[in-house]
Amino acid sequence: MNKLLVILVLLSYSFADPFEGLTLITNRGGSGDGQQYETQLIDNQMNIINSWFYDTGPASIAYLSQDSILFLPCNVTTNQGSGPNGGRFKKLDWEGNIIWDYVMPEEICKPHHDIAVLPNGNILVICSEEKTQQEALNAGIENINGPMRLDMILEIEPVGLDDVNILWEWHYWDHLVQDINMNLDNYGEISDNPQLLDINVSQSENGGENSIGDWNHCNAISFNPILNQIVLSSRHMDEFYVIDHSTTIEEASSHSGGNYNKGGDFLYRWGNPQNYDRGNLSNQILNSPHGINWIPDGYPGEGNFIIFNNQHSNNSSAVLEIIPPMNADGTYEIDTINPFGPSSYHWIYQSNFYSDKQSGAFRLPNGNTIITSTLDGFIFEVNETINIEWTYSGELVTARAIKYPLDYLINNGLLGDINQDDSINIQDIVLVVNLVLAGEYDNLADLNFDSTVDVLDIVQLVNIILN
Repeated sequence: MNKLLVILVLLSYSFADPFEGLTLITNRGGSGDGQQYETQLIDNQMNIINSWFYDTGPASIAYLSQDSILFLPCNVTTNQGSGPNGGRFKKLDWEGNIIWDYVMPEEICKPHHDIAVLPNGNILVICSEEKTQQEALNAGIENINGPMRLDMILEIEPVGLDDVNILWEWHYWDHLVQDINMNLDNYGEISDNPQLLDINVSQSENGGENSIGDWNHCNAISFNPILNQIVLSSRHMDEFYVIDHSTTIEEASSHSGGNYNKGGDFLYRWGNPQNYDRGNLSNQILNSPHGINWIPDGYPGEGNFIIFNNQHSNNSSAVLEIIPPMNADGTYEIDTINPFGPSSYHWIYQSNFYSDKQSGAFRLPNGNTIITSTLDGFIFEVNETINIEWTYSGELVTARAIKYPLDYLINNGLLGDINQDDSINIQDIVLVVNLVLAGEYDNLADLNFDSTVDVLDIVQLVNIILN
C-alpha cells in the first residue's frame, strides 16, 4: 500500500473521542500477610503496558515519573491492608526493582494518604502530629478531654537506598485562630482571619473520651510548579486550602515571608465559608471532598481546580471545576466581608455514581476528565459536554486513576520523536510507516511497549499529534 495512503487511512480512524493515553491504576488490594498488591499501566484498549508488584498495601495511589520511576506511598507493615495509614515510601524502576525504601519514624510524624512528587524528585508528604490536651487548651480549644491529632506536611528528599533529608515542613498548628480566650496569642475575630483555621470549627471526629483523633483528615495534595503553591483537600473540614511553598521552614510557621508574604497562612480556601464565619449552610458546597488538584497549563481550564465532592447531594457524588479568583501575581482576591469566591462551581459532572470515600478526577489535555468513583469500582472518562467517552473494564479498584499522555515517558529520548528533532509531527509518522514496512524496530517508535513496531504504534503516534 502507498505510504501516503496508509497515513491518510490512519488519520481518518484516529479522531477518537477518548484521550489517547496511558492510565495508571494502583490497586487497593486486600489485607493480611502475603497479600500481593499491583499497580498497572494500561492503554485505552486495556492492554497492560507494565505492572509493578509489591507486598505493602498502598496508602493512596502511586505516581509515575517521566523517567519510568514509580513513586509509591504505602503502609508500614504487610498486614495493614489498604487504606489511609502510611509511613513507608518506595521508588520502583520499570522492571519493579525497589531502588529506594524508607520508613518514617513515628516520632517525626505519622504519614497518611497522598503524596505529591515535585519536579526535582522530592516528595511532599501528608502527615499527622499529636498535641497534648494541655497544648490544645492553651491554643484556645473547648471541650477536649485527651490529645488532639492534626495534619502537617513534610518535604522529603530521597537519599541513597533508604534515607531522606527533611527539607521543609508546614503545620496547621501554626495557623490557628480562636475567639474564646482573648488572653491567648491566637485570639481574633474569626471572620477577620480567613487566612487561619478556627481551632473550634469542628470536633466531629473524636478519638474517644472527647479527644480529637483525626481533626483535618487531609486526603490529597497537589503542587503547582509555576505558582510554587500547594493545595490540600480536607474531608472533615469540607474545604480545600492553598499555601505557599516558597517559604523557609521558619517562614512557613509564621504569618509573613515567602513569595506572597503570607508565610504559611492560607492563600486561598474554598468549599465551606462557615468555617470562617462568612456564610451559612446554604453557602457550603463541598462535603467530604477528595482528590483536589490543579488543571495543568495548556489544558482546557488551565489554572482551575478539579475536585471530587463525595457527598454532593443525597447518595450522589459529583466532580466540580472551580475557577479561583486569582490575581496576576498569584494572590487570591477577597474583601473584608464576603467569603472567597467563586460562589459556585464552573463545571459539574454528576450522574449515577456515588462513593462516600476516596475517589478523584483529573483533567486531560484534550478537555476530557478522567473520574474514579472508588466504592463503585468505576473509572471512566467524560468530555466537556458530559458524554462518557471511555470506561475501564478491568478488575482493579483504586483510590484514583491517573492518565498520562502517550508521549509522557522518556525512554532514551522523546517517545514518538523518531528523528529526534525534539518535536513529534508528520515526519515521524512517515518514519514509523517505513519501519513497519521494513519490519525494523526502534524503541522510540514502540509506543505501546509491546517490543514490536506495527500499525498500532502508528495509530498511537497519530493520536499524539492530534491531541
